[in-house]
Amino acid sequence: MKKTEVYILSGFLGTGKTTLLKQILQHEKDNGRTIAVMMNELGSVSIDSDAVDTDVPLKELLGGCICCTIQDKLESQIQGLLFDHDLDAIYIETTGAAHPVEVLDAVLSPLFADKLAIKGIITTVDGQQWLNRRTLDPQVHQLLLEQVKHADLIIVNKSDLLNEAEKAKVNMDIQGFNPQAKCILSTYSKMPMKLLEGLAYTEEAKSSGAHVQSDLRISTFVHRFDGAISQKDFEDFLRALPDSIYRIKGYVLFDHSQYPDLFQYSYGMPLYMKEYMKMPLNLVFIGQVTDWSLLKQQLMDLEK
Repeated sequence: MKKTEVYILSGFLGTGKTTLLKQILQHEKDNGRTIAVMMNELGSVSIDSDAVDTDVPLKELLGGCICCTIQDKLESQIQGLLFDHDLDAIYIETTGAAHPVEVLDAVLSPLFADKLAIKGIITTVDGQQWLNRRTLDPQVHQLLLEQVKHADLIIVNKSDLLNEAEKAKVNMDIQGFNPQAKCILSTYSKMPMKLLEGLAYTEEAKSSGAHVQSDLRISTFVHRFDGAISQKDFEDFLRALPDSIYRIKGYVLFDHSQYPDLFQYSYGMPLYMKEYMKMPLNLVFIGQVTDWSLLKQQLMDLEK
């Protein structure tokens, strides 16, 4: 089954996300791919939508952050895009205040997560701001670190304003925070597009040798149950999960129920909500997991 690629553009306001998006869209157009764009603004008026050609499907999410206040709107917009268009890729430009884990959580609805292939998180960074990050508000400083820590590709912009020693320090700092990500110094968000094509997000279980790598990138996994399972066995499975599983959400049908429960799990806390209709039995996992194959086998065993 063809899956629609998803790329998440992360980074603070003014770090070059929209400039990068324009270049990516031109590259995709040159390659004849069918793409869509989602732009999230905290305010009620869009400022960047003129960056997107009229022939590219564009959904604007205004008046809140997709991480928290407008998750439902995001879900319906993505569902609409998938229904109306045969897309190769969706690019999601987040607000400067968006946390990468929360964005992934918002994007991966159990209703259609099996139709998406998360390719990666691209974070833009202002080089001078990074060097001066300790002067920022503590919450802003922490968010900047999280945006860098969870990225697959980091573009350090405005590098023409840095001297050679500063360039080396930025590069060394960022590689220290996130050794797995590719980090490039740039001006005006210019980058080799082959880096984009090379993003390979860990979505399915990797090879058996993968556990020897210290790959701490955040990754995702979608499991589809074929039928009902025991609630007791499922809760035993949850208790044994490692701390590296941050989020689980989806629909689970228990063998004592007619309809599935909407299940949500965040940093160890499970929550069940009864549904009163048939739903796709997809379960979406987000975490820092190198190899999902063990988890996949445990989930399959629940159905035996």
